[in-house]
Amino acid sequence: MRISASLGPIAAALATAAAGWSGYAWWQAAHDDGVARAVVREDALQAGRSAIAGLTTLDYRQAAAGYQHWLDVSGGALHDELAQDRQGSLDRVAQAKTVTVGKVTDAAVTEVDPGAGTAKLITSVELAVTPEGQEAVTKRSRFQADLRRTPDGWRVTALGQVPAGEAP
Repeated sequence: MRISASLGPIAAALATAAAGWSGYAWWQAAHDDGVARAVVREDALQAGRSAIAGLTTLDYRQAAAGYQHWLDVSGGALHDELAQDRQGSLDRVAQAKTVTVGKVTDAAVTEVDPGAGTAKLITSVELAVTPEGQEAVTKRSRFQADLRRTPDGWRVTALGQVPAGEAP
């Protein structure tokens, strides 16, 4: 009986030490820069995928609403450029009578700066282009985008097509 009575304080000390270590490990993981960076990277990736799909989609029958969506997901210089040429773009879309639907098939964040709230993204996009009265033509393109975090979420501030390289 003496042996089991003397194990009680030892077991309590071990349990306290284990609880203390678990608490410290949890606190350390919660304050790890790598975890915070991964959360920002994933958030930018999801927002960028959605925005690029939207920026590569436009239906001439609903061009004003589609173009407004472009303005809503863009920021910085890209937003300014789109806003400046809004009417000209809408006129060209009306004349072309084309429906284009972009689908992001793959994407990756190539750079992220959580402190600055910026990220760079590369994407592969499948574009279904349907001129009025014709069959859809599928094209594949690659895009590079710059993103900036705003109080309203991530916005695409630059978007450019990446030329396809020649096969080796």
